[in-house]
Amino acid sequence: MDGALLFAIFAFLTLMAVLSWAGYRIYYRPGRILKQLGNPVIADGPRGHLMDGAVEAPPNPVVTLLTSLGSKVPSSETEVARLKTNLIQAGFRSEKALPVFYGVRILAVLGMLVMSLIVQAKMPPNPAMSVALIVFGCAAGWVFPRTVLEKKVKKRRMTMRLSLPDALDLMVVSVEAGLGLDQAIQHVARELQFAHPELSEELSLVMLEMRAGKRRQEALRNFAERTGEDEVKKLVAILIQNDRFGTSMGESLRTHSDFMRTRRKQEAEEAAGKVGVKLVFPIFFFILPSMIIVAAGPGLLQIFKYLFPMMKNLG
Repeated sequence: MDGALLFAIFAFLTLMAVLSWAGYRIYYRPGRILKQLGNPVIADGPRGHLMDGAVEAPPNPVVTLLTSLGSKVPSSETEVARLKTNLIQAGFRSEKALPVFYGVRILAVLGMLVMSLIVQAKMPPNPAMSVALIVFGCAAGWVFPRTVLEKKVKKRRMTMRLSLPDALDLMVVSVEAGLGLDQAIQHVARELQFAHPELSEELSLVMLEMRAGKRRQEALRNFAERTGEDEVKKLVAILIQNDRFGTSMGESLRTHSDFMRTRRKQEAEEAAGKVGVKLVFPIFFFILPSMIIVAAGPGLLQIFKYLFPMMKNLG
């Protein structure tokens, strides 16, 4: 009876988790809570103008709850600075991003604590094992949101890296058509709004900072720090150097764009070369046993059926 009850509880929790995940992904839209941490930089209009006087959305109760929970978590200045950098690189720039992240961590710890207590109730009585289960469960709940955040940062960096060649090509065309660097950046941000929204948003922030009074070099360095991508840092260094020494902007950008495309091709060839080595273990553990069963299975069955009885009769 206890086993049946435990199975029913586990099945109910699994079904509830699956339905919640499906409802969130399909109806509530992915990442809607996190997107409300900051207002969008680019309007949803067809021309992609910067928003002027945008109406702030009403506060979300979930975000408010997470903010109130996360604001009570003590943390060091070093950890806060590191988390703020990761959140900015992941695309969350609101002041509420850090307390919301801590609130998510608290909810994850509480969820893992409840799961650990449920599992502990069905385990043999062992104090050391129970304490270890609770400790490791809470630690996993605390670390898991940070792991998800780091993966999101890596994914966004990859998106920036893949969208840079297209932006460089547009920038080269704009500069050679007679536009200045500021107007070229604004034009690229507007044209890439739908094709590469992340890079378009970052370039729009560069323009906003320059309009607010920051120097071009400082705005470009902030752009590199916000993304954390090495290719963006190289591009920013090229733009600052060309702006300082007055060299040809179009030729430098075209050369850097060709270099990035060549490097992307080399990375793809390198990944393709590693496929054979990575397939060794799946082939050995999954495909080869099936092939052996299909090829040698009928013969082995015939041996077991006829040869072994004959050997017994001979003995």
